[in-house]
Amino acid sequence: MIATLLPIGLAFIMFSLGLGLRISDFRRAISRPRAIVAGLLAQTLLLPLSAFFIARAFGLSGEGAVGLMILAACPGGVTAGMVTSLARGETALSISLSAITSLLSFITVPLIVGASLLFFLDEATAVDVPVGQLAAGLLVVTLLPVGLGLWLNESGRLSARTAQYVHRAATMMFIAIVTYTFLHQWPLITRHLPNLGPAVLTLNLVTMGTGALLATATRLSSGERVALAMECGIQNSALGITLALSLLAQPAFAIPSVIYAVLMNVSAIAFIAWRRWQLVQSPA
Repeated sequence: MIATLLPIGLAFIMFSLGLGLRISDFRRAISRPRAIVAGLLAQTLLLPLSAFFIARAFGLSGEGAVGLMILAACPGGVTAGMVTSLARGETALSISLSAITSLLSFITVPLIVGASLLFFLDEATAVDVPVGQLAAGLLVVTLLPVGLGLWLNESGRLSARTAQYVHRAATMMFIAIVTYTFLHQWPLITRHLPNLGPAVLTLNLVTMGTGALLATATRLSSGERVALAMECGIQNSALGITLALSLLAQPAFAIPSVIYAVLMNVSAIAFIAWRRWQLVQSPA
């Protein structure tokens, strides 16, 4: 039953993301190509590469390494925009990047996950998942819900109050997915935490730093640097969990996403506090 409920829950979360979008967001993104290209480069290329080298450096097992790669392949999380806003960053850029990477995920995720399965698993533990089947599943739980939410928001068919209720419900849905997986997979988590914990924490810190450094290298504004750091650091761990449990039927693959869901919020809170302190110390 949970294998059916997880994709439905994820689709609802992605629908909530779509409700926060308008066509003007994409027009605005096109008007600032340098920031968008930097964000896409960090999210779709540098993040998976970082996960690959971290998995190798920490000597993760096949299942742990694949789980880390699944997490890295996921687009920015739906809370990235909210965290960016709290850290006084460019919220519109964060939302645009989350939307674009989510729309691209039905292409990028199957390719990255498929390559990871081939590289990290031996013949005895191989998981045979057709890339086309994975792409179709992602199309249903990501692209279509985002598109529906965007259409409803753009057409004004849903009131602002209703949209707020949907956003709150989506947040609760995300918490429910992470909590359920955390409790249900507790034996696996405790077994893998000593090895996976440090690797997952390293991935979180490295990706946030990579986003900020890339933004600095491309001479983006301070607010844009915050957006890129949060977009890279806040991953759609609910998608990683759904991929592992429902589409791949491999619970061990979900463990990095569960651990990351907790750690990314801790680091995000610390980042917000540091950013607020920085702004107080050096007001514009």
